[in-house]
Amino acid sequence: MQSALRLARHRAPIRCLATAASPSHVAGSYSTATTTPSKPKAAAVPLSNVEAMWTKLTAEEKDGVRAQIEVLNQKSWKDLSIDDKKAAYYVSFGPHGARTPVSKPGDGLKVFGGVLVTLSVSAVLFFGVRAMAPEAPRTINKEWQEASNQRALDQKMNPITGISSEDYKGKGFVVSQK
Repeated sequence: MQSALRLARHRAPIRCLATAASPSHVAGSYSTATTTPSKPKAAAVPLSNVEAMWTKLTAEEKDGVRAQIEVLNQKSWKDLSIDDKKAAYYVSFGPHGARTPVSKPGDGLKVFGGVLVTLSVSAVLFFGVRAMAPEAPRTINKEWQEASNQRALDQKMNPITGISSEDYKGKGFVVSQK
């Protein structure tokens, strides 16, 4: 996207505001801003194998290739050679710039290994903590919970929909299997 924006952006020279000063005075004080530096013409890069050379090209050479492609795109697509079509496609849609792949080959295996290590460490911590934990409280056993059910019935606790109601079919306070 940025390369396309760079191609579309027109670099206009800095203009002088209408003032009493003449352009020659402004040019003398801001000579680097108003004059266009003369760039040496870069040698034309062959488009035959631009895919292989793209990463090794300098920014000026890449701009030259883009300019060559821009000129080629003015022509009929049928008149272009296969190499020119491949170069135009690669420069426009290739895996560079914003389209550079985020992950490298083999990264999925590293992520899978990291997940396995994390799960293993968490399992060891879980079972280690459970092994060192004190035994369960005395109220978490079946006899205690059945006694809680009997006490709720004796006190007629929740007589409309709860354990003391006529149609109640639930377990009441019994939740443990031991």
